[in-house]
Amino acid sequence: MSWLVYALLSAVFAALTAILAKIGIKNVDSNLATAIRTIVIVFFAWGIVFYQGTFKQTSTISQFSLVFLVLSAFATGLSWLFYFKALQMGNASQVAPIDKLSLVITIILAFIILREKVTPVAVGGAVLMTVGAIMIALGK
Repeated sequence: MSWLVYALLSAVFAALTAILAKIGIKNVDSNLATAIRTIVIVFFAWGIVFYQGTFKQTSTISQFSLVFLVLSAFATGLSWLFYFKALQMGNASQVAPIDKLSLVITIILAFIILREKVTPVAVGGAVLMTVGAIMIALGK
């Protein structure tokens, strides 16, 4: 499968995450809900790693990569904590578009940190995504 198929599947499951979390978080502390979700993900991810046999590669991961994977994990954890709190307080149809502004922020950070090229089309798309997310989230 191509990266595009995986990206589309990611989008579908991210959408399901918002809906299922909004249903499940009712009368549950958002941090507790995040912790439960995280435990399930840990077992799920390690189950896949052991099933595929890729756990054998663990010792070959460089310290450099490990540091950035750990930093990424902290960023993910904070993202989930804030996301669940926002879902608990707001409508999923409003929270999700604002959360998806991460796409625009990723484009900006990829340009600044990774030195990725940003085309005028990408800038235009990012502007449209920002305006669209704000219109969906704040429009009445």
